[in-house]
Amino acid sequence: MQLFEDIKKSTQDAVETVFGKPVDIENIAIQHTRKDFDGDVTIVVFPLLKISKKPPEETAEMLGNYLKESVDTVSDFNVVKGFLNLVISDSYWVNVLGKITENVSFGIETTNSGKTIMVEYSQPNTNKPLHLGHLRNNMLGYSLANILMANGHKVIKANIINDRGIHICKSMLAWLRWGKGETPESTGLKGDHLVGKYYVEFNTHYQAEIKDLVSNGATLEEAEKTAPLILEAQEMLKKWEAGDSGTVSTWKEMNSWVLKGFDASYKTLGVDFDEIYYESNTYLLGKEHVAKGLDKGYFYKKDDGSVWCDLKEAKLDPKLLLRSDGTSVYITQDIGTAVQRFEDYKLDRQIYVVGNEQNHHFQVLFAILKKMGYAWAASNYHLSYGMVELPSGKMKSREGTVVDADDIMDEMVSTAKKLSLELGKLDDMPEDEREELFKIIGLGALKYYLLKVEPKKQMLFDPEESIDFNGHTGPFIQYSYTRIQSLVKKAGANYNNDNGYGYDLDPLEKGIIKLINQYPSIIKEAGDSLSPALIANYVYELAKEFNHFYQSLPILKLDDEQIAAFRINLAETTGRVIKSAMNLLGIDVPDQM
Repeated sequence: MQLFEDIKKSTQDAVETVFGKPVDIENIAIQHTRKDFDGDVTIVVFPLLKISKKPPEETAEMLGNYLKESVDTVSDFNVVKGFLNLVISDSYWVNVLGKITENVSFGIETTNSGKTIMVEYSQPNTNKPLHLGHLRNNMLGYSLANILMANGHKVIKANIINDRGIHICKSMLAWLRWGKGETPESTGLKGDHLVGKYYVEFNTHYQAEIKDLVSNGATLEEAEKTAPLILEAQEMLKKWEAGDSGTVSTWKEMNSWVLKGFDASYKTLGVDFDEIYYESNTYLLGKEHVAKGLDKGYFYKKDDGSVWCDLKEAKLDPKLLLRSDGTSVYITQDIGTAVQRFEDYKLDRQIYVVGNEQNHHFQVLFAILKKMGYAWAASNYHLSYGMVELPSGKMKSREGTVVDADDIMDEMVSTAKKLSLELGKLDDMPEDEREELFKIIGLGALKYYLLKVEPKKQMLFDPEESIDFNGHTGPFIQYSYTRIQSLVKKAGANYNNDNGYGYDLDPLEKGIIKLINQYPSIIKEAGDSLSPALIANYVYELAKEFNHFYQSLPILKLDDEQIAAFRINLAETTGRVIKSAMNLLGIDVPDQM
């Protein structure tokens, strides 16, 4: 923030002038003044005591007097123990607002950083629909990509479709056994829902077989490994990898159903991708790299023909890379895609947005890539996020108890419609515009609720709480934005965007300008820490501060047109920042609610 840099430089000059000794600017600690103290900027004087040779309070007092007398920006100060709280002049804040108003891209870095970053998110399996956990995953990845772009980086939004493996074969086998030729067209079901139905069907029959084997004397572990259905699914996987025409044909047909269903869900959610990878292609590439690693001595082969990686140096257990029958495991394709991406795009960084149940997987992957000698191995990062639960508990897709993403989105839109109609403010709005508004509110509530929590934290999703128009929610922020648009519309052409300084700022006006001024640094911090929650909570605080201002101070009903014009401009600029921040989160804001 420019203010901090200016105050640091002025403090550096003050220390040398007052105490006769230079200070490294890096040793000057500056922070925002706490809300319970008067002031805007706080200088922590403790690091300066070695130079001043005086107690903290006296050091702060001497510096404060110098800065107040010598720096136009500083209008007053107070000392609290070892903290010097500076009051920044009203004229400075008015000037800041004027510059922000003129900057149409305020907060967004327009200079290219020269860095290319790939953000991988979503990663669905083509044996079931997207679920609630995928919603958090997609919103974290999509918003993070937006935030990194706002920091000036080139960002590639990537998705890898897990469209092969034993789980896919389970759905295929169940459909062949019990599907009777059902299709999305014949059933009216989305393709991903239809295929997911047969994933559950497989598990139902599989569990019945296990129960039967156990009742006949087998152990549970033996039953799980020898049940006829699981053996048949494993055989199908071998056929698939061997290119068996019938198996491949079934896979292509069912895969196309699911992918079409995913596309519809992504469109509703409002996320997209620049690059989509398919495991059915990348697993082969991974096998090639494993073979090369074996030749170079990075890996070793056991007597049964399986290929492993020794990870003692990383304090990890050995990792299987190829089974004894030559089939690949999940990490095999991750090796292949990582190599391909860094070679294709010359990436500076790759971020995997994946749940925390995969923490160990990525530790192993990065250790393997390092062992293979890739200099960019350290540029990989796993953005590990906590699981999402509902008040009813965890979700298990194989048991058919998963909370479907499409159902959640539909429910949120329906709830938004119900609550909006109860308010009775949309009677004059055309039907098609109302339906679009319900979608904006409902999905905005969902997205905001998923993003306001720090990624690493596990979270409880409460649909009812998420759509409260008066809570810490997306609809509250959206409503604040529409209030601003209504205010600006009422003001019309009678008021110009006058930033002229002609009166003392009210503390509420000053508070909003200070918050707006923090926006660029919040974007940078969110990009550095890979946390969309920082943006989400910032924009809530801004909306809350604006509502306090709106309810406490007159705006349109003022005799002084200069003050009215200033406040309207302040409101309009606040609206711009709210809209910009919400867009970074992937959330739309309506003009009317």
